[in-house]
Amino acid sequence: MTILSSCKDYLDVVPDNIATVDYAFRNRVVAERYLYTCYSYMPRHGTGDDPALAGDEIWSNPNRNTNFPNHGCDLMYYGNNVTSPILDYWDGSTYSKPLWKGIRDCNIFLENIDKVRDLEPFDKVRWVAEVKFLKAYYHFYLLELYGPIPIVKENLPVTALPEELAIYREPVDKVIDYIVQLLDEASPDLPLVIESKISEIGRITRAISLSVKAKVLVTAASPLFNGNADYKMMVDNRGIQLFNQTYDKAKWTRALAACKTAIDTCTSAGFSLYRFNNTSMGLADVSKTIITTSQKVTDKWNSETIWGWAGDWTNPSTTYGSTSRYIEEFTVAPLDQTHRTFSGCGTWAPTMKAVEMFYSKNGVPIEEDPTFAYSNRYDLATVPAADKYLMQPGYLTAKIHLNREPRFYGSIGVDGGWWFGLGRYSDVAQWPIQSKSGQVCGRQGMELYTPTSFYIKKLYNIESVFSAATYLDKRWDFPIFRLADLYLLYAEALNETLDAPTPEVSKYVDMIRDRAGLQSIAASWNAFSIYPQKYTTKDGMRDIIHKERNIELSFELHRFWDMRRWKEAVQNFGQPVKGWNINGTTAQEFYQVTIIKLIDYNPRDVFWPIKQGELSINKNLVQNPGW
Repeated sequence: MTILSSCKDYLDVVPDNIATVDYAFRNRVVAERYLYTCYSYMPRHGTGDDPALAGDEIWSNPNRNTNFPNHGCDLMYYGNNVTSPILDYWDGSTYSKPLWKGIRDCNIFLENIDKVRDLEPFDKVRWVAEVKFLKAYYHFYLLELYGPIPIVKENLPVTALPEELAIYREPVDKVIDYIVQLLDEASPDLPLVIESKISEIGRITRAISLSVKAKVLVTAASPLFNGNADYKMMVDNRGIQLFNQTYDKAKWTRALAACKTAIDTCTSAGFSLYRFNNTSMGLADVSKTIITTSQKVTDKWNSETIWGWAGDWTNPSTTYGSTSRYIEEFTVAPLDQTHRTFSGCGTWAPTMKAVEMFYSKNGVPIEEDPTFAYSNRYDLATVPAADKYLMQPGYLTAKIHLNREPRFYGSIGVDGGWWFGLGRYSDVAQWPIQSKSGQVCGRQGMELYTPTSFYIKKLYNIESVFSAATYLDKRWDFPIFRLADLYLLYAEALNETLDAPTPEVSKYVDMIRDRAGLQSIAASWNAFSIYPQKYTTKDGMRDIIHKERNIELSFELHRFWDMRRWKEAVQNFGQPVKGWNINGTTAQEFYQVTIIKLIDYNPRDVFWPIKQGELSINKNLVQNPGW
């Protein structure tokens, strides 16, 4: 999306007193600007306006500086409403993109592109495919947020009667089929890879389109949309049931085929799992594995990134040159006292739930590993010398920080831990993290501090640097889709089609685990879990795959969508937000589990409310339950 960071230049493509459509499609140059206008409605992935922040793995400091808006987290803190919904993607108010307007502009493009006389046929075919993809993606994004939505295949004429404008929300299955139809039409005409990376990186490819199709069909097969009796009451005034009421296993078979096609296409396009393997730094193997955790996300357009988003976010007070700058400002710890003048100081912080989510060093959940002493996980212990690459030797810390998998140390900054990069590139001389009250990474003042004591290490590039009173970010693109995500979708879909898992189910998950420095599922569970046969059952493997997604994709804002589609959002998002006592100055005071916020999360919160004003205008719209 780098080419779209200046999309504001394209939004006003028509001079005064000139017919809009005729001018916008009079030649190739202006039509291309309209193409970029269609792109400009992309949701702001990875910013404070991302709805996926309204989950339970990231918590925001409510006393944060106003330079750090965070509307996604505000949804969990304050709740939503029907008068002026937060992040209202239905009509684009309150810090969100107007996706229905985006769909309308896509339709205008598709209806008028034939008018461009100097457009080469191969360009026309590609542009049409890109816009069909965008139209499909905007429908899908609305579906995920609101459930059943209208389908806007064509724009209504200005002469349409009021009753024609009162469109209906359509059944979930019908919406899914239309989205897939658009993706199927688009995919063959999209390039396999971007050849001109300088000028076109970020534009839609066949690999992106087929990967999104896989995600759409996995979502359709998941419990939220596949035989969900919780929404039996959603019947419109035509008497049409908007949620199917019967589980259909064939939906998983359809999703599986889409996942396999997407994987094969990505393989042909040269995508592969990323590994950080810099040999010039003299790093230990475990350090490389830890660094891979962040760099697989932030090493710009690496071998694993199928689709990334550079962003166009502009804060009213501070202009961020890219989404990466925005994210790093929110997450990087103040590792030196001078850093506090320009760092968000943990405005986005991992919750205790996120800390407990990662595996033990043996590659199984900490509550399943008998060597981990789960019941005593909050007790104090001294970091052993052998863990010098993971934590600060001799430091008094909590047992839950010790004996964890490499992805834990690459994802979360804890008191007594290390921070690699940002000017320090030796794994024996990293930045020390010390998070007690008054310490350099701890609470100082009323605004900039981590509310849980933890920091997100995963969302920064090691080549970013502090320079005097300036933060210089190594720009990267927030990954909307990377190969590991696709592998895990395939494993999930395959497991759901079988009565009992086969080795093929574990194949792609084990590739991800190997990259993370862990043994295979079978080896780890056989040797270290109190449930050694767990991976041999469908339910057990489902739980393992879900946990792998939560860990591998942590802080990339996938958990929010996954919890909803698995119908696990209410039981998880409604739990108290916890962290360490950030006001403690000694280890004994600091390492006390503290409830930061009691969350009131109900079934109605799963789907966004439609603004009351929209319902007053269109009487055919059905409001989501509970609003």
